[in-house]
Amino acid sequence: MSKQQSPFSFALRAKSFTHAFAGLRDMFLTEHNAWIHALASVLALGFAWWLKVDPAGFSLVIMAVAMVWVAEAFNTVLEMMANLVVGQRYSKTVKRAKDIAASAVLIAAVGALGVGVCILGPPFYRQMTPWLG
Repeated sequence: MSKQQSPFSFALRAKSFTHAFAGLRDMFLTEHNAWIHALASVLALGFAWWLKVDPAGFSLVIMAVAMVWVAEAFNTVLEMMANLVVGQRYSKTVKRAKDIAASAVLIAAVGALGVGVCILGPPFYRQMTPWLG
């Protein structure tokens, strides 16, 4: 039986989750930008919870956070693969590819910031109004 035709196995599915969590751990421990994303994620989700954002708004915040993490993961993989291919040599094409991949993270982060401002801004303002006078 080939791998594509193997029967379903809960053990193999569990093992695939183990690999996914290992990759997430690796990214978090080795990529400094992941630390920034982690802080921003905790702040965004924490503010959404503190401000008692409605479920639809909270879902949008979750999707925005996830979008940034997915972009960062793909950017990290692309950079690793590009570095593996070119080694120590400089390649203008690889530099362009890495820069464009990094711009995808920037686009996702700016989009997430926009979602955060739209969803969290009004309730935050209402929460702070008594303090501001």
